[in-house]
Amino acid sequence: MRTAQNVIVENDDATAILLRRVPTRGEVMAEIVTQLATFRTDDRHVIRGETVIAKDLAIDSLAVMDMVMELEDRFDVSIPMNVVAEIQTVDELANTILKLAARR
Repeated sequence: MRTAQNVIVENDDATAILLRRVPTRGEVMAEIVTQLATFRTDDRHVIRGETVIAKDLAIDSLAVMDMVMELEDRFDVSIPMNVVAEIQTVDELANTILKLAARR
């Protein structure tokens, strides 16, 4: 009798999907902070969950979209444009990514 452990499936997209894991909040926050670090207004300003992306950082809408695309690629999610428009803080962005990653 063969067990599932002995079955080898090649080029099976379903297997790849099953092996994906949901990122941790820490991983998502670390990546967001890395992406936003270049937009800090001064070196003393620490990016936290409550940081308002457009207000607290020197970042324009085009840079926000570029950053969101990088995060989408990194975490294999797609954030709808209407949702992006509603995101204001780092926490809200992280929550959105985690919610979408959990749905995969």
